[in-house]
Amino acid sequence: MTERARILVADDEPNLRRVLHAILRREGHEVVQAVDGSEALSMLEGVDVVITDLRMPKVDGMEVLRTAVRTQPQVPVIMVTAYGSVGQAVEAIKAGAFDYIEKPFEQDQIRLVIEKAVKQAAANRVAPRQALYATDEQEEQKGRYGLVGDSAEMHAIFGVIEKVADSPSTVLITGESGTGKELVAKALHEHSSRKHGPFIKINCAAIPKTLMESELFGYEKGAFTGATSSKPGRFELADGGTLFLDEIGEIPVEMQVKLLRAIQESEFERVGGIKTIKVDVRLITATNRDLEQEIARGNFRDDLYYRLNVVPLQIPPLRKRRGDIPLLVRHIIKRFNERLKKNVLGIDDDALVALEGHAWPGNIRELENVLERTILFSKSERIARADLPEELGQAAAAASGPVPSPTATAPSAPLATPDVDDGDPDDDGSQVAGESSLKDIVRAETSRVERELIAKALNETGGNVTQAAKLLKISRKSLQMKMKELGLRDTEPPP
Repeated sequence: MTERARILVADDEPNLRRVLHAILRREGHEVVQAVDGSEALSMLEGVDVVITDLRMPKVDGMEVLRTAVRTQPQVPVIMVTAYGSVGQAVEAIKAGAFDYIEKPFEQDQIRLVIEKAVKQAAANRVAPRQALYATDEQEEQKGRYGLVGDSAEMHAIFGVIEKVADSPSTVLITGESGTGKELVAKALHEHSSRKHGPFIKINCAAIPKTLMESELFGYEKGAFTGATSSKPGRFELADGGTLFLDEIGEIPVEMQVKLLRAIQESEFERVGGIKTIKVDVRLITATNRDLEQEIARGNFRDDLYYRLNVVPLQIPPLRKRRGDIPLLVRHIIKRFNERLKKNVLGIDDDALVALEGHAWPGNIRELENVLERTILFSKSERIARADLPEELGQAAAAASGPVPSPTATAPSAPLATPDVDDGDPDDDGSQVAGESSLKDIVRAETSRVERELIAKALNETGGNVTQAAKLLKISRKSLQMKMKELGLRDTEPPP
C-alpha cells in the first residue's frame, strides 16, 4: 500500500489535470492543482510530490523544477512532457527532477512513477536536511567544502574529500542514519572536475526490487507491459557526471552482478535492448548497513563490495563530535528562522550544554527535529533551557551531558545524573539523617570522575581551556561552566 501523500499537479490543460486528479485520488492521495507555473510556485511549500508539465504559460516547468530544487529539495518533481520533448525531460532529470512521464501515458505507468516518488518523499522527510551545509554568509561557521564542523572527525572527512573528490575512484560512504551521507556525496561531486555534469541520485530502498534493473539501466519500447516508449536509466543520465546510489545494501543479490559489470566495464544494455551503451560515470555509494556482515549472511556479493569500497569514508555519529554541536545549532537556527518566519537570535549556555550532553541516537536528523520544534514554539529571542523538550530539559537541569575521556584508557562518565523517580510509593524524596541516598552517592561519584577527567585534560594541554575542550569533545563554553561548578577555574590561564 502506497503511503498517502499531498501531491501538486501543475498543468495548463484542464483535461490532463482531471485525469491525474482522478488517478491520484483513487490511490488515496490528496491532490492540489495549479493552472500554470506561476501558481505552482506559490504552492510548493507543504506538498510531498510535484507533477508539472514541461511547457506552461507564464512560468514553465523547468523554472518550477529549479525553484523546487532550491527551496524544497526534499520534494520529488516529476516532469510531464509531450512526445518529441524527451530530450528536454532528460535535461530536467539531470537538473534534479525525480523522473518524467511522456504523454500520452498509461495509468499503470503513472502509478508506478508516483509510487516511487512517494517512497522517495517519505525517505527524504527523515533525511537530514542540509544540516551539515554552511553558506557563504555564515562567516561564524567553521568548516570546508561547504560542510559545517571544526572537530577532528570532520577535518578527517575534509582530508578525504580533498584527496579523492577529483579522482574517478568509487567511494563507499558508511555511517548511521541521519549523519549526512548524501551531503558528503554531493560535496565530492561539487568539488570535482565533474561539477558541471549531472549529479544523479537514487535511493535504492525506495525502488521496488522488480524495477531496479530498468531504473538503473533504462528500457526499450515493448520491454514489458506499460513500456510504451524507450527510456534511459540513471547510469545513462549520469554520463559525464556522478551517480550516487544511496542505501546500496538494498539492491537485490540478482541485480548485483549486473551492477558489478556496469561498474567494471562502464557499459550495459537497457532492459529489452541489445545495443551496448558506454558511459563515463563516477560512482558514489552509501549505506548504514555493515556490508561485511551482509556478505557473511549471503545478502551482498563480496566482489561488488571490493569494487565499491575503493575509498571508504566513515561518517561519525553526532555523539562522537559533540564539539560541532554549537556550530550546527547556529546554522540550524538560522535556517529554521527563514523557513518558520521566526526571529530566534541564539541559545542560552545551559540550553546548549543540554544539547551537547544528549546522546543523539538519531544524529543530525534528531537535532534538527528538536530545534525545529523548539523554534516553532519559542516565544523569546533566545532558546532557554525550559524551551527544550522534557528529556533534554531534565538533563540540563542536572547541569550537563557526558564528557568523553581525554585518553583511550581513561573512563568516561556522564556530567550529571538527574533526579529519577524510581516508582517507590514510600519514597517521598527525603532521606534518613546521617545516611546518603543512592542518588547523592552517584552524583558525588560522578562529580569526582568529571573533576579527574577535566583536570587531566587541562594538565595534558598545559592549562589551555580551548585545547582541553577539543580533547574532551565539548565546547569551550561548556568546559568553562563545568570548571566553575567543580571549582577548577583557577587552572584556567588568562586569555
